[in-house]
Amino acid sequence: MGHDKSFQIKKMLIRREKTRKLRRILIVCEGEKTEPNYFKSFPTELEVCDYIDIRGKGYNTESLIEEAIRLEKNAIRNKERYIETWCVFDKDDFSIEQFENAIRLAEQNKIKCAYSIEAFEIWYMLHFNYYDTGMSRTQYKEKLSELLKKPYLKNDPNIYKLLFSKQNKAIKNAKKLYNRQRQLPMKDRNPVTTVFLLVEKLRGGQL
Repeated sequence: MGHDKSFQIKKMLIRREKTRKLRRILIVCEGEKTEPNYFKSFPTELEVCDYIDIRGKGYNTESLIEEAIRLEKNAIRNKERYIETWCVFDKDDFSIEQFENAIRLAEQNKIKCAYSIEAFEIWYMLHFNYYDTGMSRTQYKEKLSELLKKPYLKNDPNIYKLLFSKQNKAIKNAKKLYNRQRQLPMKDRNPVTTVFLLVEKLRGGQL
């Protein structure tokens, strides 16, 4: 049954490609596995796009934005322009100046950012509760293990499925957190995440 559905989707995409260019969204991730594993699990909503192109590059801040710009230029050169490009990255141990420069460079090149301070895991945490106190990576791991009732594995390919039923709650909590933290200077926004913006996009904006 699953094979038949996959075959039908491929046929449909081939038909669409023959009549018009595929509407593609590019997601360039700082992490090589954690974020790509999560976003690769999203179903393609055809009212949003035909295909999600996800790249886990292992680059950081400005280097990641520069790589996204390069990929966009290649796509334009090949007449396969993306309808949107997103970069997913964390502040981690980088300076606020580097972090803000990356966001500024993205805005200048019309690239959207799904960033987190300090780490992507704050997005996972918000599936369970509202948190507005900064944590270390070790604390995120410990707390997520407690919430998931099993050891949290950073590169778990099943994390999307484990959290899916709480996605609406995560979006609401992330919006609440962002609206509170955006009033502060960037250096004081720990924690915060704009991953909800990308998630809403991929879902077609529906709660």
